[in-house]
Amino acid sequence: MASTAEGAQDGVRRRDWIHIAAISTAGVGGASVLFPLVSQMAPTKDVLAASTTDVDVSSIEPGQSIKATFRDQPLFVKRLTPAEIAEAQADDSVDMRDPETLADRLGEGNADVLVTLGVCTHLGCVPLGAGEGEDKGEFDGYFCPCHGSHYDIAGRIRKGPAPTNLAVPEFEFASESVIRVG
Repeated sequence: MASTAEGAQDGVRRRDWIHIAAISTAGVGGASVLFPLVSQMAPTKDVLAASTTDVDVSSIEPGQSIKATFRDQPLFVKRLTPAEIAEAQADDSVDMRDPETLADRLGEGNADVLVTLGVCTHLGCVPLGAGEGEDKGEFDGYFCPCHGSHYDIAGRIRKGPAPTNLAVPEFEFASESVIRVG
């Protein structure tokens, strides 16, 4: 009888080992199927490269704007003059459709570089005013020729059908002369 009990005990051990081996094999198989499914959802290298844009602002004189591209959209970068800063700060208290102060739009630690997406918030047209000689509208900022939205020097909506201000994308100073948008 003792040999039967030992045989049963050995059978249980062998069965346990088979269960462990089967579960381990299933786990490895499941991981090998799951890994490609999850990794194919990651962004490709070209998408990651387009997720940020570096803009050299060292050559922008006060009062001057440049146009760049960020995620296939126009990007306006303007270095404000002291007079423009004073004008925009004076308008901070004016009743606006989408109230934002100049300090909110410039960001922390930034005194004079305004970065906005060059896309009208009404229907997505590209406003004028960032290029030399372009119509800046009634508030000396940006003017959307499609439907007549007027933005002030800080890109805040002041007149027309646009519901909100020109969007300010996330950006930081990568160095004293380069900003990284995105």
